[in-house]
Amino acid sequence: MKRVEAKKRAPAGRRKRKIPAPRKLFLGVDVGGTKVAAGLVDSSGEIVFCTRVPMIARGTAAEGVAAVLSAIDRVRAARPDVRLDSVGITSPGPLDPNAGIVLNPPNVPCWRDFPLAREVERVSGLPARLDNDANAAGLAEAFWGAGRGFRNVFYVTIGTGIGTGIIFDRRIFHGRSGAAGEGGHMTIDLRGPLCACGKRGCIEALAAGPAIAARARERIAAAGARGARMLTLAGGAADSISAEVVAEAWREGDALAREIFEETWDLLAIWLGNIVDLLEPDAIIFGGGVGQLAGHGFDRIREALPRWSVNPRCAEIPLLLARYGADAGIPGAAALCFARLNPPVAAE
Repeated sequence: MKRVEAKKRAPAGRRKRKIPAPRKLFLGVDVGGTKVAAGLVDSSGEIVFCTRVPMIARGTAAEGVAAVLSAIDRVRAARPDVRLDSVGITSPGPLDPNAGIVLNPPNVPCWRDFPLAREVERVSGLPARLDNDANAAGLAEAFWGAGRGFRNVFYVTIGTGIGTGIIFDRRIFHGRSGAAGEGGHMTIDLRGPLCACGKRGCIEALAAGPAIAARARERIAAAGARGARMLTLAGGAADSISAEVVAEAWREGDALAREIFEETWDLLAIWLGNIVDLLEPDAIIFGGGVGQLAGHGFDRIREALPRWSVNPRCAEIPLLLARYGADAGIPGAAALCFARLNPPVAAE
């Protein structure tokens, strides 16, 4: 018989302890008109650290970059233990994400045809990826949020404007020059109000926060008694009525506020009918302040969609609320870094 030798074991006190691998963290920087927010996001999309500094939007280009670098330095100083592979940056558009250039954003006039990604790379030593906030937020939702598990996602954020992102196979669709995805500037009424973009009847000019407030003020001017609650909430000044005031009146059961929001949902249904006919996404995700309110109108939008889409299965597409609300910028920017290390898997 062969002798079987027992495997020697190290004494219990001398056994090698398995050291868990450090958690991978991704750096995201969100540039706005008044602030730069920066933070670390883990592989599940959780924000584990964040900070912010003032943005010098109307200064020189160098001052704007200095604000971005200051935010990055704050993150590095707070978490010197984290090894960073890259930095993702979101900025108001328009911009060229392929070249990393900020073109001419009205909210950040310090940058005109400015190579922001290259400048950040040069000073920070980190590879930088740049994209607009709606694209990046849509990518974060596809990786970690409401879009997880769906192949193709259409993301819309509704606040003071309407931004959109088209995500195919967990990849942002940029179009030929990087300017694709401006769904908020699709015209649905050729005689509609003039949009800030210069076109008439864009969905942004009809359904974003300022449009909701303007519609409320028009209705109150025509029939003041019905708008008494909104006027009270606005301190008696019609000019002070905002989308937030209309929303508060709606929550209190005000009939006029309800009508204004129902009209907004109807306008969104017309617009989304076009989106469905063009893209037929697997899911439509709503973010932003007004976008979160849209959840109360999902049934109405879904019921109206078949009247505005030729797709007989349009009502099957899920309408979902985004995981990320006001903090979408940091995870969106971090998702650009996550995508760099997790490229899409080719469909079979």
